[in-house]
Amino acid sequence: MSRSALRPHLRPTLELAYPVMLSQLGHVLVNVCDSMIVGQTGKVPLAAVSLSVSVNTVVMVLGMGLTMGITPLVAAADGRRDVPALGRLLVNGVWLSALSGLVLALCGLLVPAILPYLHQPAEVVALATPWVRVMFLSLLPLMLFQGFKQFAEGLGLTRQAMLLSIQANVLNAVLCYGLVFGKLGLPELGMMGAAWATLIARVLMAVLMAGYVLRAMRLQPYREAARENLRPDAVGLRRLVGLGSPIGVQMMFEMGAFSFSAIMIGWLGATDLAAHQIAINVASVTYMAASGIAAAATIRVGKHLGSQDAHGARQAGLAAYLLTFLFMSLMGLLLVLGRHTIPLYYNHDPAVVAQAASLLLIAAAFQVSDGLQVVGLGALRGLEDVKVPSVVALLAYWAAALPLGYVLGFRLGWGATGVWVGLLTGLSLVAGVLLVRFRRRPILTHIPLNEAALTAR
Repeated sequence: MSRSALRPHLRPTLELAYPVMLSQLGHVLVNVCDSMIVGQTGKVPLAAVSLSVSVNTVVMVLGMGLTMGITPLVAAADGRRDVPALGRLLVNGVWLSALSGLVLALCGLLVPAILPYLHQPAEVVALATPWVRVMFLSLLPLMLFQGFKQFAEGLGLTRQAMLLSIQANVLNAVLCYGLVFGKLGLPELGMMGAAWATLIARVLMAVLMAGYVLRAMRLQPYREAARENLRPDAVGLRRLVGLGSPIGVQMMFEMGAFSFSAIMIGWLGATDLAAHQIAINVASVTYMAASGIAAAATIRVGKHLGSQDAHGARQAGLAAYLLTFLFMSLMGLLLVLGRHTIPLYYNHDPAVVAQAASLLLIAAAFQVSDGLQVVGLGALRGLEDVKVPSVVALLAYWAAALPLGYVLGFRLGWGATGVWVGLLTGLSLVAGVLLVRFRRRPILTHIPLNEAALTAR
């Protein structure tokens, strides 16, 4: 298919993608801000943030993936203009987000007990334990935000979450600075100040996003349909869980591989772990930008599917692939050029900076693979194809990437560099397989016209 055939899809995809990019960046910029500020207090606190984020992220992305089943169903229902179905999706989506958020927050009571068994430096574990508890508590408001956000984005309303994320990140940065260093009239809490700042910012995000969905005139027909029955129904919840849980599992496999790589690098010491946190923090910024294009692909592919336009669905997905390739190629070049300068914004320890620069070079190499695999996932979600990508992720990351990283890093003595080469291999495998699957998968355009029929598929 030529670029000229994709051109009509490029601008609509970008218009949907850039607000989602900024909104998705909001999640990771919280960690960027925390890491930069905490890193100024020393490499051990920065290493503790790395360990904490690694543990917390595995659980967080499982919950976020669960809510991502809302978006393609909303997009498909919007494509066929099914207002009653949209009302039920709003009710069930909010209930699913609230219940899963509560469960994830309660995990924070159990997870800290695992930290001493991960064979990390003792001083790192001591600092990470209270941080983990607060960060898990913040998952409840984050999940509520996600539930309302995914519903709005399924309707193509992506700017609201973007604006709220910007506001929350400004608040988080101010509170983080004040609470870590005792500035702006706030108490000095050290690295724990960053954790409390994140919790407060996420509560604000949840309140404001809920306020938008529950008050916006544009969404009034769906609220009226939702008011007919505010209780969740088993059929609708099963549908959301059936679509969202494979997404969550796939994301958990991917993020779990990155988190376990951090644990392996922690076996090498606080210096390597701090360098890993810098490199993965920077790489996550570009990843979240690409995931914004992936979310736009989900919405546009799902809407074309709902309107029974198979050709349009295919073109929308391939246009997202093209945009991601161009964007991530540019990001890779920037990482190569800035690899010696970027680490200085986090920490000034010469050993940490040198190791981070080496890891950023590998991060630059996997930019395209990372972007193409996430946009492939987004395009396939628009087709409600979520189970096979989960299996692909399991095999690529846990059967290939991590074992290879362990062999290179510890058996051959490459250290943290070897672990990252393993991650590069896994990302490339997933990207290639998902691209082939999207290009070759038949697109079925027979869409059921009611919730019961949708569930019976």
